[in-house]
Amino acid sequence: MSRMQLALNVDDLDSAVEFYSKLFNTDPAKRKPGYANFAVVDPPLKLVLLENPGEGGTINHLGVEVESSDEVHAEIARLSGEGLFTQEEINSTCCFATQDKVWVTGPANEKWEIYTVLADSETFGTSPKLLQQNVTDDADGVSACCGGSAANSADTRTACC
Repeated sequence: MSRMQLALNVDDLDSAVEFYSKLFNTDPAKRKPGYANFAVVDPPLKLVLLENPGEGGTINHLGVEVESSDEVHAEIARLSGEGLFTQEEINSTCCFATQDKVWVTGPANEKWEIYTVLADSETFGTSPKLLQQNVTDDADGVSACCGGSAANSADTRTACC
């Protein structure tokens, strides 16, 4: 089963977790410093909260979670065939999970990822790049995403989400 993902910037993670737990009648599936995610069954939604003071209430990025790496690779081929620029992140660690994913950018610069989770991780990410707010391409083409206090701490340098 695929499900939509909505990654939101929040000013205060504790109050956001309390609100969304009540709204969707479920507890977070994963909670780490500056980060929480909910695997909402009905409606099928992966809600990601990224503590990013001053940016609360804004979209960090959007996505579609799929069941397998094969589906990610099929989307890479399909999107490339449609002439869309794709940024691939295969076996990358971000948001406390190892993932295969592909990024595309919409016409209003909105960032979309299609991804599958391969395994949980105890770290936010492993790339040597320091995370930036949202997904941005740096000079050597590496993308960074998922800003927030967890992402910006000295021990969580990464390109991901």
